[in-house]
Amino acid sequence: KQWYQRRVRAIMDKLVGKWIRTQQSYHKQNVKRVYYLSLEFMMGRTLSNTTINLMLEGACDEALYQLGLDIEDLESEEPDAGLGNGGLGRLAACFLDSLATLGYPAYGYGIRYEYGLFNQDIVNCNQIEKPDSWLTYGNPWEKARPEYLIPVKFFGRTQRTADGRVEWVDYTTVIAMPYDTPIPGYKNNTVNTLRLWSAKSNKDFDLSYFNHGNYIDAVLDRNTAENISRVLYPNDNFFEGKELRLKQEYFMVAATLVDIIRRFKVNKSSLTLSKQQLYADFPEKVAIQLNDTHPSLSVPELMRILVDEEGLSWEFAWELCKATFAYTNHTILPEALERWPVTMLEHVLPRHLEIIYLINHYHLEAVRAAFPDDQDKVKEMSLVEEAGEKTINMAYLSVVSSHTVNGVAAIHSGLLITSLFKNFYAMTPEKFQNKTNGITPRRWLVLCNPSLSQIITEKIGDEWPTKLHQLENLKEFVTDKTFLQQIFKTKQENKRKLGQYISDNYGINVNIGSMFDIQVKRIHEYKRQILNVLHVISLYNSIKSNPNAHFVPRTVMFGGKAAPGYHVAKQTVSLICHLANVVNNDPVIGDKLKVVFLGNYRCSLAEIIMPAADLSEQISLAGTEASGTGNMKFMLNGALTIGTLDGANVEMAEEMGEDNIFIFGMRVDDVTELWKNGYDTRKIIARLPALQLALSQIKSGYFNPAEPHKFSGFVDNLVEDDRFCVFADYEAYVDCQKMVSELYMDWVQWTERCLLNIASSGKFSSDRTIKQYADEIWKVEAVEVDLNPPKE
Repeated sequence: KQWYQRRVRAIMDKLVGKWIRTQQSYHKQNVKRVYYLSLEFMMGRTLSNTTINLMLEGACDEALYQLGLDIEDLESEEPDAGLGNGGLGRLAACFLDSLATLGYPAYGYGIRYEYGLFNQDIVNCNQIEKPDSWLTYGNPWEKARPEYLIPVKFFGRTQRTADGRVEWVDYTTVIAMPYDTPIPGYKNNTVNTLRLWSAKSNKDFDLSYFNHGNYIDAVLDRNTAENISRVLYPNDNFFEGKELRLKQEYFMVAATLVDIIRRFKVNKSSLTLSKQQLYADFPEKVAIQLNDTHPSLSVPELMRILVDEEGLSWEFAWELCKATFAYTNHTILPEALERWPVTMLEHVLPRHLEIIYLINHYHLEAVRAAFPDDQDKVKEMSLVEEAGEKTINMAYLSVVSSHTVNGVAAIHSGLLITSLFKNFYAMTPEKFQNKTNGITPRRWLVLCNPSLSQIITEKIGDEWPTKLHQLENLKEFVTDKTFLQQIFKTKQENKRKLGQYISDNYGINVNIGSMFDIQVKRIHEYKRQILNVLHVISLYNSIKSNPNAHFVPRTVMFGGKAAPGYHVAKQTVSLICHLANVVNNDPVIGDKLKVVFLGNYRCSLAEIIMPAADLSEQISLAGTEASGTGNMKFMLNGALTIGTLDGANVEMAEEMGEDNIFIFGMRVDDVTELWKNGYDTRKIIARLPALQLALSQIKSGYFNPAEPHKFSGFVDNLVEDDRFCVFADYEAYVDCQKMVSELYMDWVQWTERCLLNIASSGKFSSDRTIKQYADEIWKVEAVEVDLNPPKE
């Protein structure tokens, strides 16, 4: 631990000078800045990534070798900064890396959760959640900035002043303390900032409690304020309308906007300007990106600041808002869309509800003007939904308030304008764009797969980590048997590393020569881990019925966390673990089939998994996965994909050609047609004996005889309400898996396709995504950082 801390301090010494010069360059040139607001940043470990970006890897490794220290042991001392649930937070981390690498003046803003996403234990085949105390030993990468403490208000009421203004009074205050983490670019001088806010009580203790001997109440009163940044909400793709979550969202945006405005005003401090003149060029200096709807309260908050505190007219302030905000949508699943109850907003943020009502009033006037003969449009497009409990639709608020709205893959963006935001697209089609997600190749190839990176560099040079399209040059080596052997050998080395991890942590010895068939992602019904489970059971039954038949060996791995309150997801985890116990201990099965649940899936574990995968499972129902980024990481590391035409799979297939990806199942239109014609699960099950058998085994407790009825309700619910069409795609999935096995027997053909996957990954760099955001949404220019000392 001490050696780890020392190495961090040594690297920070090299980093801080660049960090200061970067901020000085932005200030001196008075550039337009990008502010990326996200309630989640899944940063993972910082040490290796920073070392690589600063080109200090060789020097650090040599120093550690001289000291007799093991590099991997040292790196394992760093906890993952798991301040996110999954794809959304990991995407934000990739974007920060690309923003710095491309030299864009940018800041990430979020919350410094004391406890990140829970640690997952598996006890008796059940998921148990334990707190992720990632700050137990402090965070040597961050710097507290108490000079920028910001008060944030909650509760209270509003009242009119004599001059007609609105005041927010009788509120309680929580203090936002900023902690800054440096984000270095790759092989350049740029070091941007991730600023995370921590909630502090605005007073040490209320002495009135002490006067009455109520010490405990005094402590609890302080804790109530600080609970805001205590823990990350663990629900991904499920909206929970909890007051604490609302307070977290507002806490982050309120502190952030004060900080943004303070920085904006710095360059104008010597000028004598009216308030309108002062803010006239705000959108030319500030671009705010809303990463999903979680930061959408920044819209009424900015309006409150501009109108109530700065005294601007509503009309002028609204034009500034619309020119400043842009919104990224990440889901069309109804249960994931944020809808805050009006009663809760009125209680926690009374002024903001009034502002939202006023935004809605003017918005509906525009709707009536655009659709004068269609009264239904007014109801359909209102920000205030009145069916059942009265709520505010935060996605609609984000669309109305932003100059640009984007989806995160071509198919997803298409679905936004034909379904979720169909009416808004009809009214303002110019707002809508697509920005297909990407991943940073620095972490997801250079860092996690150094052996593959090295052989790529030997073939095409060393510029590809920042110009990923250069991987296309590898296609000319697809018939080079020596190069294919190098790729194959590298894959086997990475499989041995993962195999050793499995042996050390789970006591399971896997066959390195088997196909590593991997599905790692959050456990959710739409991601259809159960479809994979049903296939594994059918493979198990095939071997049991004919043990001497030829069989392509597989090690099927699952990984991912189920939200603590998501019963079906937790049962899915439990079923996988029970299945693994039976399969792995059956002497008839032997090395032909193994099942492994990789517990506590996180960024640092993904860095071991991705390079070792042979087959990537991307099997969500068409039209449900917005994009996915795990699919891109597997592709970049030379895994073949079995998947539906969903999310970024569609564009992956376009880039590599459908011959190099295993596509199965229904398309979006097929799903629509299936439900239109009436989806009968029992009819499908009745004609598929292997599926029948698998379901009966799960229901009867074959895999969990000690608790034979544990999954009977699980199966009944799936048969009664197969919302994500598992049975409809089952047969096509099984047939496609047979094609996978057939190809795997020919290592040359398999490796050729691996190479073509790697060579076709250029589009999926987050550098490409960020450049598109910068050029087409933010209108921001890159800045070259000058490291020369400032002149006296």
